[in-house]
Amino acid sequence: MRVCIVGCGAIGSLFAAHLGRLDDVEVWAYDPFQAHVDAINENGLRLTGENDFVANIEARSDAAEIPPCDFGIVAVKTLYTRSAMEATAHLFADGAVCSVQNGVGSEEIIAEYVPRVIQGTTFPAGHITAPGVCNQDTIGATTIGPFDGKPASQEESDRLAAALTRAGMETHSVADPRGPMWTKVIFNCASNGVAALTRLPHGIACEQVRELMSAVAQEGVAVAKALGVTLEKDPEEMIDYGRKVAYRHKPSMLQDVEARRATEIDTINGGVASIGEKIGVPCPINRAIADMVKGLEYSWTLEEDS
Repeated sequence: MRVCIVGCGAIGSLFAAHLGRLDDVEVWAYDPFQAHVDAINENGLRLTGENDFVANIEARSDAAEIPPCDFGIVAVKTLYTRSAMEATAHLFADGAVCSVQNGVGSEEIIAEYVPRVIQGTTFPAGHITAPGVCNQDTIGATTIGPFDGKPASQEESDRLAAALTRAGMETHSVADPRGPMWTKVIFNCASNGVAALTRLPHGIACEQVRELMSAVAQEGVAVAKALGVTLEKDPEEMIDYGRKVAYRHKPSMLQDVEARRATEIDTINGGVASIGEKIGVPCPINRAIADMVKGLEYSWTLEEDS
């Protein structure tokens, strides 16, 4: 099996490093960050934190140097999905591509470029600490399954899940991945959007603005219910569980805000609000959070111009 990780940031590095430990899986990674690519090729990809090991994989910043692959795992920020697929789609002309991204809408974009798509949701989290090094902040399960809009086969989903589980990343293959996906989206709305505005790690946010997090989550629950999606877990319980296991973890959107990078707000809080508005389920709190984060991003450009 040959797998290409599209986007070797924090989440992509977790998948790449774990799969890189398997003798029967050939792992490639595509990432435009040249220093990261060079460090991986020279020293291997190292995980620290919840796991501590080095995996030897092949990394490239030019997708033309990567051979055709049986599977792709897309782990780029959602706002880069289209550009990433434009660069790598040729690798998967006869392959299946799995998204493990946050938010809503990425699978639809991926489906424009490849023949078969797997929808995925993952809960492990981490952050890049240096080129070639990723700290795994939390562990957790991944759930994947055929994407309804342009499905890969169940056998392909099962095969990829089995490899990931053997590699040390617990992964479940299901027939309908929408429940796990919406569960994670709602959790991210309550965690990421709120953290981006308050600058609070997850557990501390639970102590300070728990009612706000709950209100954000309940709007998402209403949207999922209107869509006929059965959630995998109660998002409220997940928020509280996150307080225990990720008390000082900074959600990815908070990391982006601190680094003054563009966020995924349009596909998380903004994405849920947009879907809700289309189907007649108002999401005023999610919409307000999305608008405020977009305003915050715009404020950085004003400071640069002054």
